[in-house]
Order: sequence, then C-alpha cells, then structure tokens
Amino acid sequence: MPSYIARNINYRMQAVQLDFLHLTYRPDLQLLLLRWTRPVTSEEHRVGYNAALDLARAEKVGRWMIDLRTRGLASADDFNWVLTDMRAQFKPLPEPHRMAYLVTPYHAATITARLIEQEAVMPEKLRKAAVVRIFTEEQMALTWLRSA
Repeated sequence: MPSYIARNINYRMQAVQLDFLHLTYRPDLQLLLLRWTRPVTSEEHRVGYNAALDLARAEKVGRWMIDLRTRGLASADDFNWVLTDMRAQFKPLPEPHRMAYLVTPYHAATITARLIEQEAVMPEKLRKAAVVRIFTEEQMALTWLRSA
C-alpha cells in the first residue's frame, strides 16, 4: 500500500456481531450498517435494533443502512415497531436522521406499501423523527444516506 494512502486513512470501524445480525459503524461514511444474516423472531428483531441503537448512540450516528436481503421482511407488526418506537429514539442522535432499507426486488413493493400505509396514519412529528426510504441497490442507498 502506498504510504500516502496509509497516512490518509485515519478511522476505526466499530463492529458488533450477533448470531443473526452484523452491526458496523463506518466512520468514513458516517453511517451504521445493519446486515441481517437470517430470518429472526420478533424478540431477536427487537434485540437487534436495540443493539444498533446502542452502537448509534456510542458513535453518535443518525444514518442507518438496514440490509434485509438475506433476512427478508419482518412482520407488519415488527416493522411498525421500528417505524414508531425505534424511530422515536433517533431524537438525541446527530442529524440527519435517515434509515435506508436495502431489500430484494421481490420484497420492495411489499415493504414500500407497508411504509406508505403506516406513515399515512402516523403523526407528522414521528414521521420527521427519521426519514425512511426503501432501496434495491446498495449504491443508491449510500448516495441517499450521504446526501443530507
């Protein structure tokens, strides 16, 4: 590796690995990456998101990319929990507050419909606690996360 590259890389990645979820804080991108590795129970779903919130608080990061391509979608109730309870926890995190869901094309219509349906009846203050978008391509999700 050329020495000028080694001098210019000055960050440390924080990672937490659970049986069903890999959490990585990327300081170079200023984002938290959640990569689910298998389908999970409702309890594991909440444990995983709470672990992500703990890491986000420690690293002071409000941008999350949530990769569901291996896991698949959560139940509608579990997704609603993320959109309400978890989303409300973003307030003390540094702005911008953004959650990019990375899904397979097969699941994109389903999760998008759930998001639209649930946000339609959600108080505006809660909707604005964190902006949520659905993506099928990782680069587009990263671009959107970093654009704010």
